[in-house]
Amino acid sequence: MNAREGINSLRGEINRSLAVMARLEAYFEEFQEHRLSPKAGTDEAMVVAQSLSNYYTCLETLFLRISQFFENGLDSNHWHQSLLDKMVIEIPDYRPRVISDTSRQALFELLKFRHFTRYYFDLDHDWDKLRYLMKKFNDVRNSVRTELEVFEKYLSKLAQTEE
Repeated sequence: MNAREGINSLRGEINRSLAVMARLEAYFEEFQEHRLSPKAGTDEAMVVAQSLSNYYTCLETLFLRISQFFENGLDSNHWHQSLLDKMVIEIPDYRPRVISDTSRQALFELLKFRHFTRYYFDLDHDWDKLRYLMKKFNDVRNSVRTELEVFEKYLSKLAQTEE
């Protein structure tokens, strides 16, 4: 695969991830508006936890593809955090940052929660924490989408220079 094909493949990954994220966001938005009651219980907590986890996992998978394409080394002991940290770094003459520091901070909260839900099994979720994470999700989703679209446009221009 030549450089242009590789860039366009990564652009395809970004666009596919954006489509998946849009479906996840739409589902979760509808859930929050119409099915999440003020006296939410275990069933609702499970939906919130899984939705937040799925959203972050979708982003992390895309970040990993970006990192692999640009051969950004990751700390093997804490690669999830290292990966997220790499996405805010601009590498001059190589690639721009993928996301802002503000987005990284909100996504770090989702990363920590996803890690928690994968390794600590409990049906009794802390609704204060879930509401905090839902706010982080709602605050960051539009900016992350915009930032990824900007990065995809950068790749589009890069692909044109590789012709």
